[in-house]
Amino acid sequence: MTRIITIANQKGGVGKTTTTVNIAAALAQIGKKTLVIDLDPQGNATTALGIEHHEGTPGVYDVLMGEKSLHEVLEPCIEVPGLWGAPATIDLAGAEIELVSQVAREYRLSKAISALGERENFDYILLDCPPSLGLLTLNGLVAAKEVLLPIQCEYYALEGLSQLLKSVAMVTEHLNPDLEVTAIILTMYDGRTRLASQVADEVRTHFGTQVLETVIPRSVRVSEAPSYGQTVLTYDPTSSGAIAYREAATQLDALQ
Repeated sequence: MTRIITIANQKGGVGKTTTTVNIAAALAQIGKKTLVIDLDPQGNATTALGIEHHEGTPGVYDVLMGEKSLHEVLEPCIEVPGLWGAPATIDLAGAEIELVSQVAREYRLSKAISALGERENFDYILLDCPPSLGLLTLNGLVAAKEVLLPIQCEYYALEGLSQLLKSVAMVTEHLNPDLEVTAIILTMYDGRTRLASQVADEVRTHFGTQVLETVIPRSVRVSEAPSYGQTVLTYDPTSSGAIAYREAATQLDALQ
């Protein structure tokens, strides 16, 4: 069974894309055939995987518009065997508007993934959503069975969490009854600040075992890696960020 996981949070800068690509790379390194579908028009996940995504490149936009199958736009991540990406281009920014008038617009990605399953057998499909609750994120939530929530260890992150959980509950009720929040991952943890540990404690109090044991520390290496078209697991495999993401991926894998 393919595990389809949406990584979502409507707040920007919480480490969604970083978490998506590094957990995907870690899963591929332990032998899981993994696909990252980039739903963010900024294309940061595509960049981190070292995949071309200039304007006009066949990608997720063409899939959502019904012009190409998902299989046709897949590209391998050269640095990590077993890891694949479906690129996002700037064209995807227009998809929000173009999809509004379409029939069954929330199910476009879900149908594309189902069709892919008839040709390719992935262990994991990770969906990197934009920092909003628009149609692209909605497609991600409808297509997935699981949600992985990255939460930055800062006060504002907690404020946005309830809004996101309401959205997930609404999707579960009306569009995708199989959807559930499987795991929460704490990101950008700075052990030197009292606030970070307070936020971590509060999240663990509320969500208990849903919160992965490993916290992702603030790390310069994690931030640098995408500028070299890499994940931190290949850019600096011994860094604290790489070690943390490997541990988190193992914990996520054990949840099935």
